[in-house]
Amino acid sequence: MHIPLVDLTAQYQTIKPEIDAAIQRVLARGQFILGPEVEALEQEIAAYCGTTDAVAVASGTDALELTLRACGIGPSDEVLTPALSFFATAEAIAAVGAKPVFVDIEPLTYTIDPSRIEARISPRTKALLPVHLYGHPCQMDELMRIATQHRLKVIEDCAQAIGARFHDKRVGSFGIAGALSFYPSKNLGAYGDGGMVVTNDPRLAEQVRLLRDHGSPDRIRHEVLGGRNSRLDELQAAILRVKLPYLEAWTQARRRHAETYRGLIEQAHLEELILPQEQPGCWHVFHLYVIRCQKRDILHHELVKQGIGAQVHYPLALPFQPALTVLGHRPGQLPEAEHAAREVLSLPLYPELTVEQIQTVVDHLRIILPRGASIVVS
Repeated sequence: MHIPLVDLTAQYQTIKPEIDAAIQRVLARGQFILGPEVEALEQEIAAYCGTTDAVAVASGTDALELTLRACGIGPSDEVLTPALSFFATAEAIAAVGAKPVFVDIEPLTYTIDPSRIEARISPRTKALLPVHLYGHPCQMDELMRIATQHRLKVIEDCAQAIGARFHDKRVGSFGIAGALSFYPSKNLGAYGDGGMVVTNDPRLAEQVRLLRDHGSPDRIRHEVLGGRNSRLDELQAAILRVKLPYLEAWTQARRRHAETYRGLIEQAHLEELILPQEQPGCWHVFHLYVIRCQKRDILHHELVKQGIGAQVHYPLALPFQPALTVLGHRPGQLPEAEHAAREVLSLPLYPELTVEQIQTVVDHLRIILPRGASIVVS
C-alpha cells in the first residue's frame, strides 16, 4: 500500500465543488491581483489569528523578509533564531543584510530554548525570530519576557503552525508580527505559493503593504526602496477562503491521528522510537508527525522502500547548511539541534489519513524495528 506523506488530491476531492466555484468566480470577474478575494482573506485570517491586521504576500519567506525590512532590521544587526528550522528562516534574515545568530533548541519540542537565549544577545541584537516548528508553539511567555527586558522585536515564524495556541492565544499574535505560509502542503495550503503577515501594529501592516508592491501605495508613486513584487493572487486567495472554514476540523483530525499513532506505537512496544508530546499550555496543530530514532536513516530507507512517504525535516541544523558555514560554527556548539537533525523522521499525516493507513505505517515500523519492553516518550 502506498501512503504518501501528504495527499492533497484527497483533500481537494472533499471540497471540489466549492473550490471549482471559487476559481470560476475569479475567472468570471477578471481581476487577478490584489482584488476583493485578497482583501477578504486578509480580514478573515486576521480574525482567525486574533490580530487587527493581515497583509497577504507571495510566500512565507517573503512574509518573514518583508516584516524584517518593515521593522528596520538590516546590515550590522543580529537576529536570534533557532538552530533547527527550514532554511527560509535564516535566509530571510540574511536577505535583509542582518546576521542570523543561532540558539539551540528544546529537545522535547524542537523549538528555541528560552534558557539559552540571553547568552547569545549582543549589543547588535535587534530581534528574536522564534519558529513554531512542526506545529508546536514556542514558550511565548518566556520569549516575550526576554524580548521586553532586552528591547527586542519578536517576529514569529508561524509557517508550520497556523492555529496553534499558547495558553489559548494563537501564535502570530504575541510579537510585533507573525509570518504565515500557504505552501500547498501546509495545514492551510494554497494551490501554489502564498504567505501572510499578521500583526497588531497598523504602521507595520502599512509598511509591509508598501513593500509587497514595489514600495507603492497607488501604483503611481513609489515611496520606499527595498520593496518587490510580492502580491498574493486572487485565485490563491479564493482557494484559501474556501479552505479556511475547514481548518479547525482538519486540525482536530490531525490531532486525532497523532493520538492514534501514539496508541498504536505504544501497543507495539517500539522502544527505539521517541514520540512527540504536547507540552502543558500548548495546542499542537501537528503540521508534521515527527518521531526520533537513532537508526533514523535505516528506518527512513526501509519505509520509503515499502511505499511509506516518510521524510526527514531537517537533516542538517541550519548553521551547517553549506550557505551558512561562513558563520563559522563547529560541531558540538548546538548539541540538541545537531542531535535532533540526525534522528528526526516525519511520518505520513494529513486530515484524510485513515486509521487503517496509520496501522499499516506502524506495522512496517514493527517489522523494521526490534520489539522492546517499553517506549521512550519525550
